[in-house]
Amino acid sequence: MFSKILIANRGEIACRIAKTAKRLGISVVAVYSEADAGSRHVSMADEAYCIGPPPAKDSYLRGDAIIEVAKKSGAQAIHPGYGFLSENDAFAEACAKAGLVFIGPPPSAIRAMGLKSAAKALMEKAGVPLVPGYHGDKQDPAFLRTEADKIGYPVLIKASAGGGGKGMRVVEKGGDFVEALASCQREAKASFGDDQVLIEKYLTRPRHIEIQVFADTRGQCVYLFERDCSVQRRHQKVLEEAPAPGMQPDRRKAMGAAAVAAAQAVGYVGAGTVEFIANQDGSFYFMEMNTRLQVEHPVTEMITGLDLVHWQLQVAAGLPLPLTQDQVKINGHSIEARVYAENPAKNFLPSTGLLKHVRTPEAVEFEGAMVQPPASVRVDSGVRPGDTISPYYDPMIAKLIVWGEDRGVALARLARALGEFEVVGVSTNIAFLGRVVKSRAFSSGDLDTGLIERNRDELFAPASGPRDDVLALAAFAEFTLSGWTATQRGKTTDEPNSPWHLVDGWRLNEQPHHTIVFVEDDQSTAVTLVRAASGMRMRTGSADYALSGKMSPDGALRIELDGRSVGGRAVRVGSEWSIFLGGEQHRLALKDDLHELESDAHGGTLAAPMPGKIIAVLVAKGARVEKGTPLVILEAMKMEHTITAPRAGTVASIRFAPGEQVDEGVDLLTLED
Repeated sequence: MFSKILIANRGEIACRIAKTAKRLGISVVAVYSEADAGSRHVSMADEAYCIGPPPAKDSYLRGDAIIEVAKKSGAQAIHPGYGFLSENDAFAEACAKAGLVFIGPPPSAIRAMGLKSAAKALMEKAGVPLVPGYHGDKQDPAFLRTEADKIGYPVLIKASAGGGGKGMRVVEKGGDFVEALASCQREAKASFGDDQVLIEKYLTRPRHIEIQVFADTRGQCVYLFERDCSVQRRHQKVLEEAPAPGMQPDRRKAMGAAAVAAAQAVGYVGAGTVEFIANQDGSFYFMEMNTRLQVEHPVTEMITGLDLVHWQLQVAAGLPLPLTQDQVKINGHSIEARVYAENPAKNFLPSTGLLKHVRTPEAVEFEGAMVQPPASVRVDSGVRPGDTISPYYDPMIAKLIVWGEDRGVALARLARALGEFEVVGVSTNIAFLGRVVKSRAFSSGDLDTGLIERNRDELFAPASGPRDDVLALAAFAEFTLSGWTATQRGKTTDEPNSPWHLVDGWRLNEQPHHTIVFVEDDQSTAVTLVRAASGMRMRTGSADYALSGKMSPDGALRIELDGRSVGGRAVRVGSEWSIFLGGEQHRLALKDDLHELESDAHGGTLAAPMPGKIIAVLVAKGARVEKGTPLVILEAMKMEHTITAPRAGTVASIRFAPGEQVDEGVDLLTLED
């Protein structure tokens, strides 16, 4: 076994690998960009080295710099994690030339599976079933359009060198093909340095089921069962679970055998995932092979009791697989939810900013050793309160993984854990995940890759303004905080009994009261708290409630609203309260003149939603546009985002050209009515 390894990655996966390595007594070397100098994965390492500026191409994709650090530090092996250089055959070869062990498959296997078109041809020879499509090298747009017409719409355009949903477009009709192809190729070029694509028949209600395989250097290969990853947004996974709901033993065995055949066809070594697209009738087709550890590997660990990173280290050190196929068993059910900094209501637009408050559900900290039965709740994260979600990397905050004796228990635990997960500072998908988990389709196991789009009305709650129970929690929290603040202020002055330190709401010839105006979803609501002999009352609109309660210093609240008990948590940052209630987060700003000025200044319409690079300007100065017309394509966090016209008008000015970097909030162009 190795005595020192370098982890060529960042964030959650770097922390995950470090935990297993340290449990085994292996020293850990971290690398980091200038943006990650204070990150969690750096603090967990025994040694850490800066390898460049924040952009990944100048740091985490610098294979030469990483190898130089490995040699300087005395590391014997490099673990690439996932993403970045994990599926780069040239990097794996460079490691070997430098005398370093690449903890992953041989370069030839990465190369064979790296180009999807070549991989499909190889799988066809190995007898693995394939989806109808074109996987050749000819890339002329007119030719590809003809091939798509032959296959029949809808078709899926995919980056041949891609993964993670990048460079992927669904085309419903022939007239949209050329535009979708150009967008797909741009994104593929930016993400993978290769704009070659393949085209496949798009199955209308498919499930995404993948098989975890493991092979050693002695020719042994096993499959560690399946994961269902059907719930996706923008072709990226949102929820994953193991085993797949409704999976029959004979189908599991057939898919496992096909996955092993795929791995053996390329001489695979280490951890890999063979992804299949499956019809509702049970038929399945090879989609691709990810030649690395997957983001969702914890659900496999939870149901098998195995530490997959430990297995990776053993295999890379030349040791045999610890278990045979017959010795691997399924125990219970596990589901993983990916907690992202993003806004589901705005097409899952990534959110950047400071994590001002993070409170995770009560969980067992994973330390790199799997046991049976596993912990019921596990949180894998690479960030802490005070860290920043930057525009340079994937906006994942954490992975929330639960285990239960069966799927019903796991679902209940996940719903509860999501309701206890709190983040302030960035938009998140936590409440959205909670709605998906509780939805009829997901809870009943009626899964396919279109689940989110098919259930939009249920999953995307329309903005309706704050409810009275939310207003009551916020008002009580604001009143309580004002009292605490006044008391502390009084203690620090020479006149602690001064009436200016009181917050009793005294008014001449009126009942003592406080009026607070909250703003949520651009809707203002006034709340008046009245102090009377009978106790406090809350008035909002025509409603009048008796209000009482208690608030602890950590923000936990329990109020009585007309005799109804309501419990939640309130966190104030600046002039905004975050109220956590029933698994939802409500952001209520205290209205003031500054808030009005900011709202008027930004408008939120033609400004860059986040830092990024201008990929294309789709209109010219003087052009007349209608509401919804695409104006600018912005690339941020390795994804393309289209800025559309918020209203009809004429383009008065264009402030940036393709290739230019822009900051969040800057106006990209102006419209005149």
